[in-house]
Amino acid sequence: MARVHSPRIFSGIQPSGGLTLGNYLGALKRFAEGQGKVETVFCLVDLHAITVWQDPEALRRQTRELAAGFIAAGVDPAQSILFAQSHVPAHAELGWMLSCVARMGWMNRMTQWKDKAGKNAEAQSLGLFAYPALMAADILAYQATHVPVGEDQKQHVELTRDIAAKFNHDYDTDFFPLPEPVIEGAATRVMSLRDGTKKMSKSDPSDASRINLTDDADTIAQKIRKARTDADPLPGSMEGLKDRPEARNLVNIYAALSGEAQDAVLARFEGQGFGAFKPALADVAVAALSPITARMSELVADPDAIDRILQDGAARADAIAAPIVAEAREIMGMIPARR
Repeated sequence: MARVHSPRIFSGIQPSGGLTLGNYLGALKRFAEGQGKVETVFCLVDLHAITVWQDPEALRRQTRELAAGFIAAGVDPAQSILFAQSHVPAHAELGWMLSCVARMGWMNRMTQWKDKAGKNAEAQSLGLFAYPALMAADILAYQATHVPVGEDQKQHVELTRDIAAKFNHDYDTDFFPLPEPVIEGAATRVMSLRDGTKKMSKSDPSDASRINLTDDADTIAQKIRKARTDADPLPGSMEGLKDRPEARNLVNIYAALSGEAQDAVLARFEGQGFGAFKPALADVAVAALSPITARMSELVADPDAIDRILQDGAARADAIAAPIVAEAREIMGMIPARR
């Protein structure tokens, strides 16, 4: 009889810089809304962060800030498991095991590897190249069945499915599920405020290109006011924004923050220009984000409390992952560890 895997959601974010509106709408808000339906496991993937050099003090600070962002956005550490990746040894161990299952050709085809390595691939770390095997381990260490991701990470989940399928085939088992990427929502891919064809990114040199979750109300309003748009009025439906990326991005953000459908937003602003729309968007953004910014500030001021939350989450995560990885070792032929 085929093994039945209970539904479990896993996802993670790198602590490699400040959180943006894109992180909130594309991930954190969705994570919070998904709690209570199935088991949810959320990870601060600091092992992924060190695939490129990180200042040690900055990495510690950013990891705690990311934890604060999760909690401030509504992720309840009592309801979900929230932890740092490096605190659970199963990730690194299974990452090595799965790197022996994955194929070099699979890694070479990964779009993000090509984008990040560029023309200087030989100077990049082995970790950056093998990143997708560790991401597969992150997911499969919990036998997760669903992975909320942005469109740009879908390829990694598809690779995880390939690795899981090859493991199952090679060892004649159905041990690992084939996880499904979950991509949904009006603004799962929030774009730059300066270029509607590029994803909003914390690594963009221009701070005006993004809204940070640490921005105050005046800064948020100013960035929205200066966001690139066009001179045409807003249409009555999203179809009319097909070739207007900046306008489409702002409407998506409004819809995602307000909880309205995009067409409902456009029906209200149809025929109006951005002189009317931007102030309304700024009001919605400030109302939604200001409480999160304030809560993050409170949490970051008490790093010991954050560390306790992460340690508790790591213990709960380890209780799930350690037995799964132990069984994977036995499937692969390793002598069981006796403790």
